[in-house]
Amino acid sequence: MNTDELRLKWNELVKKLSAQFSDGEDIDLDGMLFLIGVQELGLGHKKFKKDEKVNIMHIAICRVLSKYGYYKFIGQDRDGWPHYENVEKLPPLKTGQQALLMREAVVAYFEEIEFI
Repeated sequence: MNTDELRLKWNELVKKLSAQFSDGEDIDLDGMLFLIGVQELGLGHKKFKKDEKVNIMHIAICRVLSKYGYYKFIGQDRDGWPHYENVEKLPPLKTGQQALLMREAVVAYFEEIEFI
């Protein structure tokens, strides 16, 4: 996806998610990753402890980067938490490149689940 297309889709996603989940502020990448992690976890609305929030973010990162072959879903534990295996090491990326990759992966995720 080219940069202009990504920008348009990203802005659409920010607008849609912010309207649904935010109190008047634009949702950021971390907020989107948290939503993806909660969605993938499938436990619904509940309060999460700090360490659980970190794990939820990890689930989301693994899930969105699995499409690019960096992670592979290996199953769920007995509590229903999904687990991924690192298949390929991420290439060294500068901060801007990392953000671009994550935005593209997040947009692809929300396209895949037909949210946008």
